[in-house]
Amino acid sequence: MLHAPLHATEAPHEPAVLESLDPATGEVVWQGQEADPAAQIALVAHQWTAWAGLSSAVRIETMRRFANAVRASEEAFATLISRETGRPLWSTRQEVISLFERVEKAVQAYSERTGQRQSEGAMGARTALRHKPHGVLAIITPHCLPARIPVDHIVPALLAGNGVLFKPSEKVPATGEMLVRLLHEAGVPHDQVQCVIGGPAIGEALAAAPDVHGVLFTGSTRTGRAINRACADQPGKLLALEMSGNNPIIAWDTPDIASAAALIVQSAFDMSGQHCLSARRLIVGDTLAEPLLGAVKALTDRLIVGPPTGDPLPFIGPVIDMDAADGLTESFLYLMSHGGRPIRHMQRPIEGLPFVTPGIIDVTAMAPRSDVELFGPILQVICVTSFDDAIIEANSTRHGLCATLIGGGPEHYDRFWANSRAGIVNWNRPTYALAPNAPVGGTGLSGNHRPGGHYMADHCAYPVASSEMPQPRATIGVGLRAIVADR
Repeated sequence: MLHAPLHATEAPHEPAVLESLDPATGEVVWQGQEADPAAQIALVAHQWTAWAGLSSAVRIETMRRFANAVRASEEAFATLISRETGRPLWSTRQEVISLFERVEKAVQAYSERTGQRQSEGAMGARTALRHKPHGVLAIITPHCLPARIPVDHIVPALLAGNGVLFKPSEKVPATGEMLVRLLHEAGVPHDQVQCVIGGPAIGEALAAAPDVHGVLFTGSTRTGRAINRACADQPGKLLALEMSGNNPIIAWDTPDIASAAALIVQSAFDMSGQHCLSARRLIVGDTLAEPLLGAVKALTDRLIVGPPTGDPLPFIGPVIDMDAADGLTESFLYLMSHGGRPIRHMQRPIEGLPFVTPGIIDVTAMAPRSDVELFGPILQVICVTSFDDAIIEANSTRHGLCATLIGGGPEHYDRFWANSRAGIVNWNRPTYALAPNAPVGGTGLSGNHRPGGHYMADHCAYPVASSEMPQPRATIGVGLRAIVADR
Protein backbone atom coordinates (compact mmCIF):
# COMPACT_ATOMS: atom_id res chain seq x y z
CA MET A 1 0.00 0.00 0.00
CA LEU A 2 1.28 3.47 -0.84
CA HIS A 3 1.35 6.00 1.96
CA ALA A 4 0.12 9.55 1.52
CA PRO A 5 3.07 11.84 0.82
CA LEU A 6 4.08 14.21 3.59
CA HIS A 7 4.88 17.68 2.26
CA ALA A 8 7.05 20.19 4.01
CA THR A 9 4.01 22.33 4.87
CA GLU A 10 2.14 19.62 6.76
CA ALA A 11 2.04 19.22 10.51
CA PRO A 12 4.76 17.03 12.08
CA HIS A 13 3.86 13.36 12.42
CA GLU A 14 4.31 11.23 15.50
CA PRO A 15 7.71 9.57 14.98
CA ALA A 16 7.95 5.79 15.29
CA VAL A 17 10.73 4.08 17.25
CA LEU A 18 13.03 2.05 14.99
CA GLU A 19 15.89 -0.34 15.64
CA SER A 20 18.38 -2.34 13.62
CA LEU A 21 19.56 -5.80 14.61
CA ASP A 22 22.80 -7.66 14.02
CA PRO A 23 21.64 -10.47 11.67
CA ALA A 24 24.38 -12.79 12.94
CA THR A 25 23.45 -12.49 16.65
CA GLY A 26 20.06 -10.83 16.92
CA GLU A 27 21.52 -8.11 19.15
CA VAL A 28 20.31 -4.51 18.86
CA VAL A 29 22.87 -2.39 16.98
CA TRP A 30 20.94 0.88 16.83
CA GLN A 31 17.72 2.29 18.23
CA GLY A 32 16.16 5.66 17.61
CA GLN A 33 13.20 7.62 16.34
CA GLU A 34 11.94 7.93 12.83
CA ALA A 35 12.83 11.25 11.22
CA ASP A 36 10.66 14.30 10.71
CA PRO A 37 11.13 14.77 6.96
CA ALA A 38 9.28 18.10 6.81
CA ALA A 39 11.73 19.73 9.23
CA GLN A 40 14.78 18.25 7.50
CA ILE A 41 13.58 19.34 4.06
CA ALA A 42 13.19 22.88 5.39
CA LEU A 43 16.73 22.86 6.83
CA VAL A 44 18.38 21.75 3.60
CA ALA A 45 16.21 23.97 1.42
CA HIS A 46 17.43 26.97 3.45
CA GLN A 47 21.15 26.02 3.31
CA TRP A 48 21.92 24.58 -0.10
CA THR A 49 22.35 27.88 -1.99
CA ALA A 50 25.22 28.90 0.32
CA TRP A 51 26.99 25.61 -0.44
CA ALA A 52 26.34 26.02 -4.18
CA GLY A 53 27.85 29.50 -3.98
CA LEU A 54 31.22 28.16 -2.86
CA SER A 55 33.87 27.58 -5.49
CA SER A 56 34.16 24.11 -6.97
CA ALA A 57 37.70 23.95 -5.53
CA VAL A 58 36.30 24.29 -1.99
CA ARG A 59 33.71 21.58 -2.58
CA ILE A 60 36.31 19.23 -4.09
CA GLU A 61 38.70 19.77 -1.18
CA THR A 62 35.88 19.09 1.29
CA MET A 63 35.11 15.77 -0.40
CA ARG A 64 38.77 14.82 -0.20
CA ARG A 65 38.75 15.62 3.52
CA PHE A 66 35.75 13.31 3.76
CA ALA A 67 37.79 10.52 2.13
CA ASN A 68 40.52 11.11 4.71
CA ALA A 69 37.94 10.99 7.51
CA VAL A 70 36.76 7.62 6.21
CA ARG A 71 40.36 6.40 6.11
CA ALA A 72 40.89 7.43 9.74
CA SER A 73 37.74 5.52 10.78
CA GLU A 74 38.28 2.58 8.43
CA GLU A 75 38.17 -0.28 10.93
CA ALA A 76 35.33 1.13 13.03
CA PHE A 77 33.28 1.80 9.88
CA ALA A 78 33.85 -1.70 8.49
CA THR A 79 32.96 -3.27 11.83
CA LEU A 80 29.72 -1.31 12.04
CA ILE A 81 28.72 -2.35 8.51
CA SER A 82 29.42 -5.99 9.41
CA ARG A 83 27.26 -5.71 12.51
CA GLU A 84 24.31 -4.19 10.64
CA THR A 85 24.46 -6.39 7.53
CA GLY A 86 26.03 -9.64 8.78
CA ARG A 87 28.60 -9.56 5.99
CA PRO A 88 32.10 -10.91 6.70
CA LEU A 89 34.56 -8.32 7.95
CA TRP A 90 36.92 -8.91 5.01
CA SER A 91 34.07 -7.93 2.68
CA THR A 92 33.08 -4.76 4.54
CA ARG A 93 36.75 -3.69 4.76
CA GLN A 94 36.92 -3.89 0.97
CA GLU A 95 33.80 -1.73 0.74
CA VAL A 96 35.23 0.97 3.00
CA ILE A 97 38.60 0.97 1.22
CA SER A 98 36.81 1.41 -2.12
CA LEU A 99 35.34 4.71 -0.92
CA PHE A 100 38.70 6.49 -1.27
CA GLU A 101 38.92 5.64 -4.96
CA ARG A 102 35.26 6.48 -5.53
CA VAL A 103 35.66 9.99 -4.18
CA GLU A 104 38.49 10.68 -6.64
CA LYS A 105 36.55 9.13 -9.51
CA ALA A 106 33.58 11.35 -8.63
CA VAL A 107 35.86 14.42 -8.76
CA GLN A 108 37.12 13.27 -12.17
CA ALA A 109 33.57 12.69 -13.44
CA TYR A 110 32.47 16.11 -12.20
CA SER A 111 35.25 17.74 -14.22
CA GLU A 112 34.77 15.61 -17.33
CA ARG A 113 30.99 15.57 -17.56
CA THR A 114 29.87 18.88 -16.07
CA GLY A 115 32.80 21.19 -16.78
CA GLN A 116 32.52 24.65 -18.30
CA ARG A 117 33.16 25.21 -22.01
CA GLN A 118 33.42 28.44 -23.97
CA SER A 119 34.11 29.30 -27.61
CA GLU A 120 34.72 32.68 -29.20
CA GLY A 121 32.86 34.01 -32.23
CA ALA A 122 32.91 37.12 -34.42
CA MET A 123 32.93 40.65 -32.94
CA GLY A 124 33.52 39.44 -29.39
CA ALA A 125 30.53 37.07 -29.29
CA ARG A 126 30.96 33.81 -27.42
CA THR A 127 28.99 30.71 -26.57
CA ALA A 128 29.20 29.04 -23.19
CA LEU A 129 28.06 25.82 -21.57
CA ARG A 130 27.86 25.72 -17.79
CA HIS A 131 26.09 23.49 -15.28
CA LYS A 132 23.88 24.37 -12.33
CA PRO A 133 22.84 22.22 -9.36
CA HIS A 134 19.20 21.16 -9.19
CA GLY A 135 18.77 22.26 -5.58
CA VAL A 136 17.68 19.70 -2.99
CA LEU A 137 18.18 16.03 -3.90
CA ALA A 138 16.69 13.07 -2.04
CA ILE A 139 19.08 10.10 -2.08
CA ILE A 140 17.48 6.76 -1.19
CA THR A 141 19.66 3.64 -0.99
CA PRO A 142 19.38 -0.06 -0.01
CA HIS A 143 20.95 -2.16 2.75
CA CYS A 144 23.43 -3.87 0.43
CA LEU A 145 26.72 -1.95 0.16
CA PRO A 146 25.33 0.62 2.64
CA ALA A 147 28.41 2.86 2.43
CA ARG A 148 29.55 2.50 -1.18
CA ILE A 149 26.21 3.04 -2.91
CA PRO A 150 25.38 6.17 -0.88
CA VAL A 151 28.86 7.63 -1.53
CA ASP A 152 28.34 7.05 -5.27
CA HIS A 153 25.26 9.30 -4.99
CA ILE A 154 26.10 11.79 -2.24
CA VAL A 155 29.58 12.86 -3.34
CA PRO A 156 28.58 13.76 -6.94
CA ALA A 157 25.51 15.59 -5.59
CA LEU A 158 27.64 17.67 -3.21
CA LEU A 159 30.35 18.35 -5.79
CA ALA A 160 27.68 19.85 -8.06
CA GLY A 161 26.43 22.11 -5.26
CA ASN A 162 23.18 20.37 -4.29
CA GLY A 163 21.69 19.95 -0.85
CA VAL A 164 21.24 16.31 0.18
CA LEU A 165 18.51 14.48 2.08
CA PHE A 166 19.97 10.99 2.50
CA LYS A 167 17.62 8.19 3.48
CA PRO A 168 19.51 4.96 4.11
CA SER A 169 17.63 1.70 4.26
CA GLU A 170 15.77 1.39 7.56
CA LYS A 171 17.76 -1.84 8.05
CA VAL A 172 21.12 0.04 8.24
CA PRO A 173 20.45 3.35 10.03
CA ALA A 174 23.65 3.30 12.09
CA THR A 175 25.79 3.03 8.95
CA GLY A 176 23.87 5.90 7.37
CA GLU A 177 24.32 8.07 10.44
CA MET A 178 28.07 7.38 10.60
CA LEU A 179 28.47 8.25 6.92
CA VAL A 180 26.75 11.61 7.42
CA ARG A 181 28.72 12.29 10.60
CA LEU A 182 31.99 11.83 8.67
CA LEU A 183 30.74 14.25 6.02
CA HIS A 184 30.00 16.84 8.70
CA GLU A 185 33.41 16.30 10.30
CA ALA A 186 35.00 16.91 6.90
CA GLY A 187 33.39 20.35 6.72
CA VAL A 188 30.08 19.82 4.95
CA PRO A 189 27.61 22.09 6.79
CA HIS A 190 25.21 20.27 9.08
CA ASP A 191 22.15 21.67 7.30
CA GLN A 192 23.59 20.82 3.89
CA VAL A 193 23.39 17.04 4.37
CA GLN A 194 20.75 15.43 6.56
CA CYS A 195 20.35 11.74 7.39
CA VAL A 196 16.65 10.96 7.18
CA ILE A 197 15.87 7.78 9.13
CA GLY A 198 12.70 5.87 8.34
CA GLY A 199 10.91 3.26 6.31
CA PRO A 200 9.24 3.29 2.88
CA ALA A 201 6.67 5.95 3.84
CA ILE A 202 9.47 8.39 4.73
CA GLY A 203 11.23 7.71 1.43
CA GLU A 204 8.06 8.31 -0.54
CA ALA A 205 7.40 11.51 1.40
CA LEU A 206 10.87 12.80 0.50
CA ALA A 207 10.42 11.90 -3.15
CA ALA A 208 7.02 13.57 -3.45
CA ALA A 209 7.80 16.77 -1.53
CA PRO A 210 7.60 19.89 -3.76
CA ASP A 211 10.78 21.34 -2.20
CA VAL A 212 12.78 18.28 -3.30
CA HIS A 213 14.01 18.84 -6.84
CA GLY A 214 15.28 15.37 -7.70
CA VAL A 215 15.51 11.78 -6.47
CA LEU A 216 18.55 9.52 -6.84
CA PHE A 217 17.36 6.02 -6.00
CA THR A 218 18.95 2.59 -5.84
CA GLY A 219 16.84 -0.33 -4.65
CA SER A 220 14.06 -2.70 -5.57
CA THR A 221 11.90 -2.31 -8.65
CA ARG A 222 8.82 -2.28 -6.45
CA THR A 223 10.05 0.74 -4.48
CA GLY A 224 11.32 2.49 -7.61
CA ARG A 225 7.92 2.20 -9.25
CA ALA A 226 6.25 3.58 -6.11
CA ILE A 227 8.57 6.59 -6.20
CA ASN A 228 7.83 7.08 -9.89
CA ARG A 229 4.08 7.09 -9.19
CA ALA A 230 4.48 9.46 -6.25
CA CYS A 231 6.19 12.00 -8.53
CA ALA A 232 3.93 11.51 -11.55
CA ASP A 233 2.40 14.99 -11.30
CA GLN A 234 5.81 16.71 -11.02
CA PRO A 235 7.35 16.29 -14.50
CA GLY A 236 10.09 18.80 -13.73
CA LYS A 237 11.51 16.65 -10.95
CA LEU A 238 14.59 14.60 -11.82
CA LEU A 239 14.22 10.85 -11.20
CA ALA A 240 17.28 8.60 -11.56
CA LEU A 241 16.15 5.06 -10.74
CA GLU A 242 18.62 2.16 -10.44
CA MET A 243 16.55 -0.93 -9.75
CA SER A 244 16.76 -4.69 -9.42
CA GLY A 245 17.66 -7.34 -11.98
CA ASN A 246 17.00 -11.00 -12.81
CA ASN A 247 20.57 -11.29 -14.04
CA PRO A 248 21.65 -14.16 -16.35
CA ILE A 249 24.95 -15.94 -16.87
CA ILE A 250 25.36 -17.95 -20.07
CA ALA A 251 27.96 -20.72 -19.76
CA TRP A 252 29.08 -22.01 -23.14
CA ASP A 253 31.95 -24.14 -24.43
CA THR A 254 35.00 -23.73 -22.20
CA PRO A 255 37.82 -26.13 -21.31
CA ASP A 256 38.41 -24.42 -17.95
CA ILE A 257 35.57 -25.84 -15.88
CA ALA A 258 37.14 -24.84 -12.57
CA SER A 259 37.43 -21.16 -13.48
CA ALA A 260 33.92 -21.13 -14.93
CA ALA A 261 32.57 -22.63 -11.71
CA ALA A 262 34.43 -20.06 -9.59
CA LEU A 263 33.02 -17.16 -11.64
CA ILE A 264 29.51 -18.54 -11.30
CA VAL A 265 29.79 -19.08 -7.54
CA GLN A 266 31.26 -15.61 -7.03
CA SER A 267 28.53 -14.01 -9.12
CA ALA A 268 25.66 -15.86 -7.47
CA PHE A 269 26.70 -16.15 -3.82
CA ASP A 270 29.09 -13.34 -2.90
CA MET A 271 27.44 -11.05 -0.30
CA SER A 272 24.88 -13.85 0.24
CA GLY A 273 23.44 -12.99 -3.18
CA GLN A 274 22.29 -9.63 -1.80
CA HIS A 275 23.73 -7.46 -4.55
CA CYS A 276 21.75 -5.92 -7.38
CA LEU A 277 24.35 -7.34 -9.80
CA SER A 278 24.27 -10.88 -8.35
CA ALA A 279 23.61 -13.69 -10.85
CA ARG A 280 20.11 -15.15 -10.51
CA ARG A 281 19.99 -17.49 -13.53
CA LEU A 282 22.60 -19.83 -15.03
CA ILE A 283 21.88 -20.75 -18.65
CA VAL A 284 24.10 -23.62 -19.74
CA GLY A 285 24.53 -25.65 -22.91
CA ASP A 286 23.45 -29.30 -22.67
CA THR A 287 26.90 -30.68 -23.44
CA LEU A 288 28.51 -28.58 -20.69
CA ALA A 289 25.80 -28.97 -18.06
CA GLU A 290 26.90 -32.16 -16.30
CA PRO A 291 30.58 -31.34 -15.67
CA LEU A 292 29.95 -27.64 -14.97
CA LEU A 293 27.04 -28.13 -12.57
CA GLY A 294 29.03 -30.80 -10.77
CA ALA A 295 31.91 -28.37 -10.31
CA VAL A 296 29.59 -25.54 -9.22
CA LYS A 297 27.91 -27.76 -6.63
CA ALA A 298 31.22 -29.10 -5.33
CA LEU A 299 32.61 -25.57 -4.91
CA THR A 300 29.40 -24.32 -3.31
CA ASP A 301 29.54 -27.22 -0.84
CA ARG A 302 32.89 -25.88 0.35
CA LEU A 303 31.64 -22.35 1.05
CA ILE A 304 31.72 -21.42 4.73
CA VAL A 305 28.53 -19.78 5.96
CA GLY A 306 28.97 -18.10 9.31
CA PRO A 307 29.19 -14.94 11.43
CA PRO A 308 31.32 -12.04 10.16
CA THR A 309 34.33 -12.72 12.39
CA GLY A 310 34.06 -16.50 12.47
CA ASP A 311 37.10 -18.77 12.49
CA PRO A 312 37.72 -19.87 9.79
CA LEU A 313 36.56 -16.78 7.95
CA PRO A 314 33.23 -17.28 6.20
CA PHE A 315 32.63 -16.66 2.52
CA ILE A 316 29.11 -15.41 3.25
CA GLY A 317 27.20 -14.39 6.34
CA PRO A 318 23.47 -14.29 7.02
CA VAL A 319 20.96 -12.45 4.90
CA ILE A 320 19.71 -9.14 6.24
CA ASP A 321 16.85 -10.35 8.48
CA MET A 322 14.43 -13.16 9.25
CA ASP A 323 11.81 -11.88 6.79
CA ALA A 324 14.36 -12.12 3.99
CA ALA A 325 15.45 -15.60 5.08
CA ASP A 326 11.85 -16.84 5.34
CA GLY A 327 11.03 -15.38 1.92
CA LEU A 328 14.00 -17.11 0.30
CA THR A 329 13.10 -20.45 1.90
CA GLU A 330 9.52 -20.13 0.69
CA SER A 331 10.70 -19.17 -2.80
CA PHE A 332 12.91 -22.25 -3.03
CA LEU A 333 9.98 -24.45 -1.97
CA TYR A 334 7.78 -22.73 -4.56
CA LEU A 335 10.28 -23.48 -7.32
CA MET A 336 10.45 -27.12 -6.20
CA SER A 337 6.67 -27.49 -6.16
CA HIS A 338 6.30 -26.00 -9.65
CA GLY A 339 8.70 -28.23 -11.54
CA GLY A 340 12.12 -27.25 -10.25
CA ARG A 341 14.66 -30.02 -9.56
CA PRO A 342 16.95 -29.26 -6.61
CA ILE A 343 20.67 -29.61 -7.30
CA ARG A 344 21.60 -28.24 -3.88
CA HIS A 345 18.94 -27.69 -1.23
CA MET A 346 18.73 -24.39 0.63
CA GLN A 347 19.00 -24.93 4.38
CA ARG A 348 18.67 -22.88 7.60
CA PRO A 349 21.70 -23.97 9.68
CA ILE A 350 21.11 -21.79 12.79
CA GLU A 351 17.63 -21.70 14.26
CA GLY A 352 16.27 -18.24 15.00
CA LEU A 353 18.84 -16.37 12.90
CA PRO A 354 18.71 -15.49 9.17
CA PHE A 355 21.51 -17.78 7.96
CA VAL A 356 20.69 -19.60 4.72
CA THR A 357 22.95 -21.88 2.74
CA PRO A 358 23.17 -21.36 -1.04
CA GLY A 359 20.53 -23.17 -3.05
CA ILE A 360 20.83 -24.36 -6.68
CA ILE A 361 17.79 -25.57 -8.59
CA ASP A 362 17.21 -26.70 -12.18
CA VAL A 363 14.09 -24.91 -13.46
CA THR A 364 14.36 -26.05 -17.10
CA ALA A 365 11.07 -27.96 -16.80
CA MET A 366 9.14 -25.07 -15.25
CA ALA A 367 6.57 -23.46 -17.52
CA PRO A 368 6.28 -20.58 -17.27
CA ARG A 369 9.43 -19.64 -15.36
CA SER A 370 9.15 -16.92 -12.77
CA ASP A 371 10.61 -13.50 -13.64
CA VAL A 372 11.17 -12.27 -10.09
CA GLU A 373 14.43 -11.16 -8.50
CA LEU A 374 15.09 -13.50 -5.57
CA PHE A 375 17.38 -11.30 -3.49
CA GLY A 376 19.59 -13.92 -1.92
CA PRO A 377 21.71 -17.02 -2.59
CA ILE A 378 19.42 -18.91 -4.98
CA LEU A 379 20.74 -19.85 -8.43
CA GLN A 380 18.23 -21.09 -11.01
CA VAL A 381 19.62 -23.29 -13.80
CA ILE A 382 18.19 -23.54 -17.32
CA CYS A 383 19.65 -26.00 -19.85
CA VAL A 384 19.50 -25.17 -23.58
CA THR A 385 20.60 -26.83 -26.79
CA SER A 386 21.84 -23.87 -28.88
CA PHE A 387 23.55 -20.52 -28.35
CA ASP A 388 20.60 -18.73 -29.94
CA ASP A 389 18.30 -20.37 -27.39
CA ALA A 390 20.67 -19.27 -24.63
CA ILE A 391 20.44 -15.62 -25.71
CA ILE A 392 16.65 -15.86 -25.98
CA GLU A 393 16.51 -17.31 -22.47
CA ALA A 394 18.83 -14.62 -21.09
CA ASN A 395 16.51 -11.95 -22.50
CA SER A 396 13.38 -13.63 -21.14
CA THR A 397 12.99 -11.06 -18.39
CA ARG A 398 11.38 -7.66 -17.92
CA HIS A 399 14.61 -6.60 -16.19
CA GLY A 400 17.86 -5.68 -17.91
CA LEU A 401 20.57 -4.82 -15.42
CA CYS A 402 23.53 -7.08 -16.25
CA ALA A 403 24.39 -10.21 -18.21
CA THR A 404 27.55 -12.30 -18.45
CA LEU A 405 28.95 -14.83 -20.89
CA ILE A 406 31.40 -17.43 -19.61
CA GLY A 407 33.29 -19.36 -22.27
CA GLY A 408 32.70 -19.23 -25.99
CA GLY A 409 34.88 -17.35 -28.45
CA PRO A 410 34.94 -13.78 -29.75
CA GLU A 411 32.19 -14.55 -32.24
CA HIS A 412 29.94 -15.79 -29.40
CA TYR A 413 30.65 -12.70 -27.32
CA ASP A 414 29.96 -10.37 -30.26
CA ARG A 415 26.55 -11.98 -30.75
CA PHE A 416 25.88 -11.99 -27.01
CA TRP A 417 26.81 -8.31 -26.61
CA ALA A 418 24.80 -7.22 -29.66
CA ASN A 419 21.66 -9.04 -28.59
CA SER A 420 21.71 -8.70 -24.80
CA ARG A 421 19.11 -6.34 -23.36
CA ALA A 422 21.17 -5.19 -20.38
CA GLY A 423 23.06 -2.11 -19.27
CA ILE A 424 26.15 -4.12 -18.23
CA VAL A 425 27.46 -6.96 -20.42
CA ASN A 426 30.56 -8.90 -19.32
CA TRP A 427 32.67 -11.74 -20.74
CA ASN A 428 34.54 -14.22 -18.54
CA ARG A 429 34.14 -11.87 -15.58
CA PRO A 430 31.73 -11.90 -12.62
CA THR A 431 28.37 -10.21 -13.15
CA TYR A 432 29.34 -7.45 -10.69
CA ALA A 433 32.72 -6.64 -12.33
CA LEU A 434 32.81 -2.94 -13.28
CA ALA A 435 35.52 -0.48 -14.21
CA PRO A 436 35.70 2.53 -11.86
CA ASN A 437 34.71 4.91 -14.68
CA ALA A 438 31.82 2.77 -15.92
CA PRO A 439 28.12 3.67 -15.89
CA VAL A 440 25.88 1.52 -13.70
CA GLY A 441 22.32 1.08 -14.87
CA GLY A 442 19.94 -1.09 -16.82
CA THR A 443 16.90 -1.27 -19.05
CA GLY A 444 13.30 -2.34 -18.56
CA LEU A 445 12.40 -2.74 -14.89
CA SER A 446 16.05 -2.25 -13.92
CA GLY A 447 16.16 1.49 -14.51
CA ASN A 448 14.92 4.56 -16.36
CA HIS A 449 18.02 5.17 -18.50
CA ARG A 450 19.68 7.30 -15.84
CA PRO A 451 22.80 5.19 -15.10
CA GLY A 452 24.83 5.85 -11.98
CA GLY A 453 28.48 5.15 -11.31
CA HIS A 454 30.71 7.50 -13.31
CA TYR A 455 27.62 8.90 -15.02
CA MET A 456 26.01 10.04 -11.75
CA ALA A 457 27.49 13.49 -12.40
CA ASP A 458 25.03 13.83 -15.29
CA HIS A 459 22.07 13.75 -12.90
CA CYS A 460 23.45 16.14 -10.28
CA ALA A 461 23.69 19.25 -12.46
CA TYR A 462 21.80 20.45 -15.49
CA PRO A 463 23.38 22.14 -18.53
CA VAL A 464 22.77 25.81 -19.28
CA ALA A 465 23.67 27.07 -22.77
CA SER A 466 24.47 30.77 -23.25
CA SER A 467 25.12 33.09 -26.16
CA GLU A 468 26.94 36.18 -24.88
CA MET A 469 28.21 39.61 -26.02
CA PRO A 470 30.04 42.14 -23.83
CA GLN A 471 27.95 45.02 -25.30
CA PRO A 472 24.53 45.07 -27.03
CA ARG A 473 24.95 45.21 -30.81
CA ALA A 474 21.95 44.72 -33.10
CA THR A 475 20.13 46.17 -36.13
CA ILE A 476 17.03 45.20 -38.09
CA GLY A 477 17.71 45.35 -41.83
CA VAL A 478 14.50 44.08 -43.41
CA GLY A 479 10.74 44.53 -43.06
CA LEU A 480 10.84 48.13 -41.82
CA ARG A 481 8.96 51.12 -43.26
CA ALA A 482 11.18 53.78 -44.74
CA ILE A 483 11.92 56.79 -42.59
CA VAL A 484 10.09 59.85 -43.93
CA ALA A 485 12.07 63.06 -43.40
CA ASP A 486 10.28 66.00 -41.78
CA ARG A 487 9.30 68.70 -44.30
